[in-house]
Amino acid sequence: MIRVLLVHDTSLMRSALTALLGKEGDLEVIPSSWRAAAVQAQSLRPHVCVVDIDCPGSAMLGAVAAGLARRITELGAALLVLATDSRPGLLRRAFDAGALGYVSKDGGPQRLLDGIRRVAAGERFVDETLAFGFLRAAQVPLTPRELSVLGMAAEGSTIAEIARSLHLSGGTVRNYMSAITRKTGARNRVDAIRISQHAGWV
Repeated sequence: MIRVLLVHDTSLMRSALTALLGKEGDLEVIPSSWRAAAVQAQSLRPHVCVVDIDCPGSAMLGAVAAGLARRITELGAALLVLATDSRPGLLRRAFDAGALGYVSKDGGPQRLLDGIRRVAAGERFVDETLAFGFLRAAQVPLTPRELSVLGMAAEGSTIAEIARSLHLSGGTVRNYMSAITRKTGARNRVDAIRISQHAGWV
């Protein structure tokens, strides 16, 4: 029996996917919100954790999701993500978090079932329809440090707050923001945040 922790913050979607997967005789499915997922993973010890990286509560891979990914890895479970190729930054962040499987949300239920069974067996599974998204994900123009600065800016942090948190000077943070604006082709800081959020980089 494959124990699956299904993580989604939209109750209707969580219930529908749980019902769908629960029809399979070899799957035991436990639904969870993002907030409760790390604790549930610890107590239930799933073989596979299925997460929608583009649902409202994921903040992939912000503090909650990064904590979940770390816990899943520590427990030896496989991380499988539901994604689209329209936000390549999210695919990149899922890859960096150690996801073993990637299933397109535009695909049929059988693809999800195949993905779950493959990653449960320790195999990598990548839905071929996400190939273009992965190509674009490899072209993220920002460095990890720039993404950190931009992520904090997107959360509303001031230059001074970002500098304190990342142990940088205010001038260095301003230089990072200038580089981010240039690299994203944005008009200003707000536009850079909008562009990056749309791409899924932050």
